[in-house]
Amino acid sequence: MSTDSSDLPEEVAQRVRNVRVEDEMEQSYIDYAMSVIAGRALPDVRDGLKPVHRRILYAMHRSGITSGASHRKSSNIVGDTMGDFHPHGDQSIYDALARMAQDFSMRYPLIDGQGNFGSVDGDPPAAMRYTEARMAPIAEELLADIDMDTVDWQSNYDDRLQEPEVLPSAFPNLLVNGSSGIAVGMSTNIPPHNLGEVIDATVELIENPDATVEDLMEHVKGPDFPTGANIVGRNAVHAAYKTGRGRVRVRAEFEIEERDGESDRIVITELPYQTNKARMIEKIADSVNEGSIEGIRDLRDESDRDGIRVVVELKSNAMTEVVKNQLIESYLEKTFGVINLALVDGEPKVLSLTETLRHYLDHRKEVVRRRSQYELDEKEDRAHILEGRLTALENADDVVDIIQDAEDRDEAKTELRAAYDFSEEQVDHIVRMQLGSLTSMEVAEIEDEYGEVQARIERLEEILASESELLAVIKEELLEVRDEYADERRTSFIENTNEVTREDLIPEEDVVVVVTEQDYVKRMPVAQFDAQNRGGKGIIGGDIKEGDRVSKVFRANTHDYLLCFTNQGQVYRLKTYEIPEMSRTARGKSAVNLLDLDDAEEITAVVNTDDFEDGEYLTMATRNGMVNRTEASEFDNIFSTGIIAAKLEDGDELVDVQVTDGTTDLVIATRNGMAIRFDESEVTATGRRTKGVNGVKLRGGDAVAGMVTATDDDERSLLTVTERGYGKRTPLDEYGTQSRYGYGLTDIKTEDRNGSVTSVKAVAPDDHLVIMSEDGQIMRIRAADISEFGRNTMGVTVMELEGDDGVASVDVIPATTEEESAASDEESTETSEEPTGTDEPAE
Repeated sequence: MSTDSSDLPEEVAQRVRNVRVEDEMEQSYIDYAMSVIAGRALPDVRDGLKPVHRRILYAMHRSGITSGASHRKSSNIVGDTMGDFHPHGDQSIYDALARMAQDFSMRYPLIDGQGNFGSVDGDPPAAMRYTEARMAPIAEELLADIDMDTVDWQSNYDDRLQEPEVLPSAFPNLLVNGSSGIAVGMSTNIPPHNLGEVIDATVELIENPDATVEDLMEHVKGPDFPTGANIVGRNAVHAAYKTGRGRVRVRAEFEIEERDGESDRIVITELPYQTNKARMIEKIADSVNEGSIEGIRDLRDESDRDGIRVVVELKSNAMTEVVKNQLIESYLEKTFGVINLALVDGEPKVLSLTETLRHYLDHRKEVVRRRSQYELDEKEDRAHILEGRLTALENADDVVDIIQDAEDRDEAKTELRAAYDFSEEQVDHIVRMQLGSLTSMEVAEIEDEYGEVQARIERLEEILASESELLAVIKEELLEVRDEYADERRTSFIENTNEVTREDLIPEEDVVVVVTEQDYVKRMPVAQFDAQNRGGKGIIGGDIKEGDRVSKVFRANTHDYLLCFTNQGQVYRLKTYEIPEMSRTARGKSAVNLLDLDDAEEITAVVNTDDFEDGEYLTMATRNGMVNRTEASEFDNIFSTGIIAAKLEDGDELVDVQVTDGTTDLVIATRNGMAIRFDESEVTATGRRTKGVNGVKLRGGDAVAGMVTATDDDERSLLTVTERGYGKRTPLDEYGTQSRYGYGLTDIKTEDRNGSVTSVKAVAPDDHLVIMSEDGQIMRIRAADISEFGRNTMGVTVMELEGDDGVASVDVIPATTEEESAASDEESTETSEEPTGTDEPAE
């Protein structure tokens, strides 16, 4: 419903404006954003305080709760601050007050607290009615000279009182205590620093206005956190100081205690800034219980009022360096993201170290200039009074006579002004003079005071007239603050020497990775499995949860980067060693702890990225026979949440992925025993998120089982294994090249005895195979033990299965040692039935 302004009374119609809703919303949101930015979330570059902190300190100053006064209830301070200056809720004010009292949050606490103000374990402060506070001595340096017209003032929220827009700030508090906050569309995160270093850098800038970041870093070594710890490397610090942004690695301080006859232990004595100690210990314990960190026997918190002490007891057989680096990687090292964002003239700006100190110096010059002018005016007024009194004392007899002869004070003032040209202020003081001031001692004191005042006036005029003298005063006052409050640096530096990492300490070994349909995953060393003869049952390879079945088994090296493709066309990146190593009888760990899998999403193919070379492709086959070829380079950057590898039609699933180079043939096998071979070039290379092209025609109910690559001179065989444990090898050259999207040729008979095709692999005689059943049986055999037969045959028993168990997956272990090659050359005796069938092409 709209209202025509012409229908409104004239005085109302004059106030009505027609505006577009989007314009009003945009402007209102900008106003809100700037209010949050300038009024609540970001510190001012001049005093390093947000409004709430500034108002708390000024309210305490106004109430006389200084460092020399007794402590006052925090609720009283919060009430004064909220009622007079900051009407935004008592809890937010108390939180800000409590943080200023925490010696683990502030490098130089501004509040001297009495009571429980929280702990490094994340314990909250006690209620404000129980705690007491007063200003810390260093906080008074922020407010020094505030009553000498050194800063501008503004009305409080209800116009009853005046509050300072900024504090005089006798030291660069923004850098000294740091700040953090989130505004609308921006955030700030400024680390704390050592007071002495920051003041020395400020003095350097006074003496050398053209000083560079490198010059200032001769004094400011880097952040100095209240909790100590170590900064790893200096390059990130230099980048943060130069650009205003950077990522500084902070590592806990610890030592490894080697004890004769006993296991080692790691003792942690300092934590990275803003680390919750109790939560860190809890997470370490969880990792030990889950098996992601091995070798820890006991974990104790022995911290007390003297400092932090967390003891990690190791097992006698633990690799100390491995455990140490696992702890560093996960819990003992944090990245502090430096964003040196502050308000400059009311506008948010990202500042370098040099810019930050220059803005502070500009502020101090203004403060000292205004203070000097204020004091000069006072001294000149005092000198004027003293001049009048001295004149009166020189003519004491005459002045006394004039006063005695006058009828009243006003007449006396008039006569004195006429006789000696006194001003109104001078004559007021003269008529109030006592007779005792006419003594010679009193006269001498006035003359001495007048001389001191004149000397001070000359000094103040000198300061106001000379920039160098003004800076000299600032320098002197900064050095006084440094001498009074500076302390030793707490945070040390350790060089980033590319030390041994957790990955480096994990031995390189081939492992078998087992994945179930419900996405439980684990790895086991290949060396655990000795080669068996064909037709065996294998050994237990996993304790499969009821209702779950093995879906995939593959070989990898512990240091390989793996691309894990899922049935839904997503791909994730994973380091093999991140998969927990477990015993043969263990169930495994849920893959959702490693990969961000959705419900019903299963890993169906794994590709080793170490195999990639320039110009290669990832060629993907789906259950419904589609083939997609994408350049491998498109999979270089994969998010933790995965990326889309291929677009799938409704009801289709990704089945297999192979690395190709553009010159190979593709052999696609189906579950009903068909196989088609065609040139890879028939599949046009496209980007991710595409459906691809038809690769093979499928008769009703058939589906793609797998895909391999082949070349013209390929001496390998196509290994085909069926779900009921039968299989065969057939030379790849028996599969003639056709055009894609045909039915292909019969590969293996899939009658009742064999069941459907489960897996196809291209193998050489000296390769080894790892075969896993759905119920968790696993066996390793030599590829040469499976005899070669032609196409369209039944095959032989590969693995003996019990009940309704079936073959889940097969993977190839290339023979890389002389021992395996020699073993694969031994002739094996076939004990199963002879193959039967014909060699007729399918329709």
